[in-house]
Amino acid sequence: MAWVFLGLAGVFEIVWATAMKMSAGFTKITPTAITILAMIVSFAFLSMSLKALPLGTAYAIWTGIGAAGAFVIGVMFMGETLTLGRAISILLLVSGIIGLKLSTSV
Repeated sequence: MAWVFLGLAGVFEIVWATAMKMSAGFTKITPTAITILAMIVSFAFLSMSLKALPLGTAYAIWTGIGAAGAFVIGVMFMGETLTLGRAISILLLVSGIIGLKLSTSV
């Protein structure tokens, strides 16, 4: 279950990062509320995963899921550019996440 909790924590990190962008500096109430709620949920799931997973592995994967997911959202829905350098960099990040998962015995 720790890996499921960590995956959910990562998904909610993507949600809060996206909502934060949409809040326009916390000037829009609905995206601001979504940001705060998703942060709380994300941290709650992260804390549950830390009961069984090593801190370094869990934290790196959590932030990696959030970074990769926010990157994809930005490119697909917010008009951010996808350059070769950015694509290679995100692939390296994802390969690091996979490597951490595969090398953790829990």
